[in-house]
Amino acid sequence: MKRAKSLGIDAFALNIGVDPDTDRQLDLAYQSAANNGMKVFISFDFNWYNTEQGYQLGQKIAQYASLPAQLKVDGKVFVSSFAGDGLDINVMRSAAGQPVFFAPNFHPEMGTNMDGVDGLLNWMAWPNDGNNKAPKPGRNVSVEQGDEAYIKALDGKAYIAPVSPWFFTHFGSEVPYSKNWVFPGDLLWYDRWKRILAMGPRFIEIVTWNDYGESHYIGPLSSSHADDGASKWVNDMPHDGWMDMAKPFIAAYKDGATSVDSYITEDLLVYWYRPAPRGVNCDMTDTCMIPANNGSGNYFYGRPDGWETMEDAIFIVTTLTEPATVTVNTGGNVHVFDAPAGASAFTVPMGAGSQAFSISRNGQVLQSGVSLLPIIDGCVCGLYNFNSYGFTVHSDDVALTQRLQPSITCAKRNARISWIVDVS
Repeated sequence: MKRAKSLGIDAFALNIGVDPDTDRQLDLAYQSAANNGMKVFISFDFNWYNTEQGYQLGQKIAQYASLPAQLKVDGKVFVSSFAGDGLDINVMRSAAGQPVFFAPNFHPEMGTNMDGVDGLLNWMAWPNDGNNKAPKPGRNVSVEQGDEAYIKALDGKAYIAPVSPWFFTHFGSEVPYSKNWVFPGDLLWYDRWKRILAMGPRFIEIVTWNDYGESHYIGPLSSSHADDGASKWVNDMPHDGWMDMAKPFIAAYKDGATSVDSYITEDLLVYWYRPAPRGVNCDMTDTCMIPANNGSGNYFYGRPDGWETMEDAIFIVTTLTEPATVTVNTGGNVHVFDAPAGASAFTVPMGAGSQAFSISRNGQVLQSGVSLLPIIDGCVCGLYNFNSYGFTVHSDDVALTQRLQPSITCAKRNARISWIVDVS
């Protein structure tokens, strides 16, 4: 809560199902938010709820609505969802017994009646094929096209625009919800923030703080709880750099600015990349090479669906108070750029080996560091791992990398690293 607040995040969406410990976890989340000056709100996940449960939803809203940490908008209790098209909103509102600002993740393309909503959340934060998969030839729906569809359907009501850095999931037969695909990420995190500043929606939702299973977490890898299998591609893969990059963009957005440049107060270099080239062959050892439940149509053998949409590259974003020189050494291949003041992005082809970065100005090195994760021309722990490693170069990184050698820990199938509550 404290770390999110320091970034400028105002509230957490608490994505809930019907688990028997849901109330206990909600109690803890609402109390933690109150203790730390944050707000939270319930987001009903219709993977578990059904649209006939309007009364039950209203009761759950009423249960938490009066707590100090409950987010309220326009004097109303703020509530959202994942999916839920067709819900009887009037029944839900009646059962809640108080004004509700309802901004669910309904879908304009389904022809849902939007009369009863106060706003809408668009969850689809990644380029896609229009059917919840990576773009295909002749089927490429941009995130901006999604924005346009929602804004048109809302006709002046509040829009919650999504911002997300990545998407990769690789669950096999170890779980009943087997799924294996990737959406193109690359420089999406940077490009999307620029688009948000230009568009200026009333709300934005970062997807997500801690959903490790789909690799779009921006929060730290610090949770200790039961593993759902995601540790195979999450262990030793921090995304902390995405938090650092977002901070000035969040401040600019909240001020209604269209440029981030005047909100940059320190020199930073943020980098991210996948741990191996997209074309390596891991069929002999990958955990998605055996039959699994494919009732959802989301399970693909071997490489994740959409693997070919990813660029084999190192992605670098600089936020600079003055112009500087950026040097990237990827596997012995050195690239040098002149970076202007403000925010800029650069891409270089990935090279196997260590990854080193530096910022210099007037011949003096300001920051330099060697990433703790080398790129290998092979299979990471025998897997197709399309997760991203993202970090920030700091002034003390030279000393740090002398103490710590690049490494990656191969997770056991029963290793314990997952999450308690999915918070967007």
